[in-house]
Amino acid sequence: MSSYPHIDDIHFRLRTTYNDGITFPLEYRRKQPRQLALLVQDNSEQLYAALQADLNKPKFEAVVTELLSIVNAYKAAIEKLDEWATPERPRVPEWRQSFDISTHPVPKGVALMISSSMELSSIISLLPLVGAIAAGCPAVVKPSEVSSNVADILADLFPKYLDPNAYAVVKGAVPETTYLLSLKWDFILFTGGCAVGKVVASAAAKNITPCALELGGMSPVVVADDADIDLKGSTFSRKKQNSGQLCVSPNHVLIPRHLQDNNITNANHHKRLLDLLANSEGHKILGGGHNEGKIELTILKDVPADDPLVKDPSPLVAYLFTNQQELRDKFLREVRCGSLVQNDCVQQLEVPELLLGGVGESGYGVYGGKHTFDMFMDVPSEVEPSLEIRSSPYRQSSLSFFEEMMRAPLPEL
Repeated sequence: MSSYPHIDDIHFRLRTTYNDGITFPLEYRRKQPRQLALLVQDNSEQLYAALQADLNKPKFEAVVTELLSIVNAYKAAIEKLDEWATPERPRVPEWRQSFDISTHPVPKGVALMISSSMELSSIISLLPLVGAIAAGCPAVVKPSEVSSNVADILADLFPKYLDPNAYAVVKGAVPETTYLLSLKWDFILFTGGCAVGKVVASAAAKNITPCALELGGMSPVVVADDADIDLKGSTFSRKKQNSGQLCVSPNHVLIPRHLQDNNITNANHHKRLLDLLANSEGHKILGGGHNEGKIELTILKDVPADDPLVKDPSPLVAYLFTNQQELRDKFLREVRCGSLVQNDCVQQLEVPELLLGGVGESGYGVYGGKHTFDMFMDVPSEVEPSLEIRSSPYRQSSLSFFEEMMRAPLPEL
């Protein structure tokens, strides 16, 4: 494996900062997220231009889906930080209430955040960082190499706004990511595809490092007989957002056959999508044209259940269009997905209090709001029990006390 002295230097610098407790005080954890929000506000035009160059993203989408979310995440974190960081006293049975019991949130340590996805390049790199900073964790951000313009700007701006001894950007591709994963971290967050996610999880396991994987998936839209919607407006318009590069974008529509006729980037990603379309047994009814790394919005019908276009278990999100409560309940019980959204698409991203995370092959670990803070925290327990009652030599009164508890009536079913 190649050596990268600049990465070794960053790793040593951040580890020293954490060991010295520099990031622990709440005052520090308030100031640094504010600096991150200022980075976005002061350099919004540069970030717009980078997002346009990387993703051909309209300015409206850049503001609403990326940059505003980062500023709002800072505001939410700063408002709640004292509450989130306060030790808690768990509820215990009456006989243990004399014990001095509490749980104390403490930062996990030095975090590594890797993105190998083109989607929402600023959010993926910076939104979880708000939680990491609020939790007191130094962090390395490794943006996706396919969003090179955003990566360049972040690498330039980080040392101008954030503490360079605690937060750093590492640019590069597979060799740099591989080297980063060979080092010891206290937590790893990865956003990208399942294949690379397995590599990250394997590398983390070698050091028994906890990690979270946000892997996406082919999100289905299920339309029931009673659904009263315009799929062209509600579904296909969402599919076009972010140039189609969105982990929760609708992928395929499951619709009663008698209704279907009425409702119907990076070179490697480009080729993969064209191969999926070429190998599909579905019948194309719209789009399919492509040039210069772009593909038209393409719709196929009569797609078999085992077609490569839809064969992807455990989606990150499933969309259900129906007004039938019984069908909604059935979906909640039987559909395995990270989120279930009813009668709309993608709008769940506008509710930061909701969890973002997958199940199975769409990943594990969740974040969003306080859950992002919690993701970067450990919660050790502190207890000062009364030992006299269970210390040797044992007393008959103590034995009688515990025997009475053991024989107490069981709760009725």
